[in-house]
Amino acid sequence: MSESSDLDAPPRARGASPFQSSPPGTKEASAFQGTPSGAGDASRPQGTTTGGLLASATQAVRDADLARRHGNVCNLIGLIIEVTGLRAEIGEVCLVDNRIPAEVVGFRDGRTLLMPLGELHGIGPGTRVLATGAPFRVAVGSGLLGRVVDGLGIPLDELPAPEGVERSTIAPPPSALSRPRITERVGLGVRALDTLVPCGRGQRLGIFAGSGVGKSSLMGMIARSTSAQVNVIALVGERGREVREFIERDLGDALERSVVVVATSDQPALVRIKAAFTATTIAEHFRDQGHDVLLMMDSVTRFAMAQREVGLAIGEPPATRGYTPSVFALLPRLLERAGTSTSGSITGLYTVLVDGDDMNEPIADATRAILDGHVVLTRSLAHAGHYPAIDVLQSVSRLVGEIVPPEIAAAGQRLRSALAVLHEKEDLVAIGAYQPGSDSALDTALAHRTQIEGFLRQSVNERSTPEQADTQLLELAASLTGEDASGPVDIADGEEITAEHIDPGATQAGNVAAEVPAIPALGLSI
Repeated sequence: MSESSDLDAPPRARGASPFQSSPPGTKEASAFQGTPSGAGDASRPQGTTTGGLLASATQAVRDADLARRHGNVCNLIGLIIEVTGLRAEIGEVCLVDNRIPAEVVGFRDGRTLLMPLGELHGIGPGTRVLATGAPFRVAVGSGLLGRVVDGLGIPLDELPAPEGVERSTIAPPPSALSRPRITERVGLGVRALDTLVPCGRGQRLGIFAGSGVGKSSLMGMIARSTSAQVNVIALVGERGREVREFIERDLGDALERSVVVVATSDQPALVRIKAAFTATTIAEHFRDQGHDVLLMMDSVTRFAMAQREVGLAIGEPPATRGYTPSVFALLPRLLERAGTSTSGSITGLYTVLVDGDDMNEPIADATRAILDGHVVLTRSLAHAGHYPAIDVLQSVSRLVGEIVPPEIAAAGQRLRSALAVLHEKEDLVAIGAYQPGSDSALDTALAHRTQIEGFLRQSVNERSTPEQADTQLLELAASLTGEDASGPVDIADGEEITAEHIDPGATQAGNVAAEVPAIPALGLSI
């Protein structure tokens, strides 16, 4: 390890942002002053004494990293930079060649392993690597509303960087006992979700689907119509073409109260991972300000794939379908940070891109076990032009009994029963083998099939409130119950059929010599 005083550069205090560029004496750098630069004693906050300032200065000196710790690149294989002579900690940000940020991800044979947060062009053996003494941080604040940033929090919309306070992207979730119970429903603007798969304020819901079945369109519908105060949207590993399309077409005017974090598929794996944590950190800031935040992430699968790249690069053994153990350890650390707190709430909607439409693949299975419910989009419904392609029978909200009135829950169960009957007898009806009257529940479901499909279908530009959806559901359930209350038609047994059953207009006149012979019962020979 090599250390030098580097008098030409000021020392950086531990915990300071590695990207902080404010000169000494400014508000951001005046750790010893306690007041903005240029402010006199008159501007000093009330209650601040000379002793307090000295204590603060003493603590800052104790925490300062007065020795510049650096090393040199000795090897670069794939995504991993191997550095010798560098003393750093896991998660600490380092500067390679004083321009490329990289994060410490592990150690091997006395060497420090780094993964870049940018391009690696220009790096060679012997390139100097400088430790910053701080983890990765992003600037958060109300100025982010209406902005589009990358996975590192840097604006992509060519506008000045918003002002804000810097916050580490690594944070613990709220304490389990400090989380208030979820008792209030948040409106998502989609009838099928608000009534049949309701989402509570602070709940975490997964949207499971294959590629090309309408996940982005559904997220746009929710972002435009939700009752949440702030939207934070993370697009992790998305195609570059789809980013602007989503912002302008799907998000629309909801951008004013949204923050969009983007890390396209061509970005380094570590940047894609940071995008998920950056979005969660921004959502936590607004939650701590007392807001109800809707955090939407597309997708958890690409986040897991990025972590798999990191794990394999540093030598982790592959496990289920090539995913490393760190993937399954990192998922709960990300997903558990959403939820309720004493100051506000984060309602999480996480999309899961299932591999080959297999709902039981490892990431889908692990995510479903962590979240509080799941919504399944099926390709068969999408191919039939049924949008949103929500398969109600496979979708579940674990808090439906806590957040909706009993009559709405009962009406939803009645509609689910009708859908189950239609799904069970679908093949029988399709081939024409079903005889009307033999199953009253199926007859009722078939009679209301058009109404059911009309309720579940919704165009992307159609707005819906939970109150409107509840009213329509109650009317539909009442109609289904009314049909069932009429009861099945009583079909006479074969042995009881007489001439009156065959011809109700027949009389008992003398020209009818005798009753028509009865049809023999089943099992008897003719």
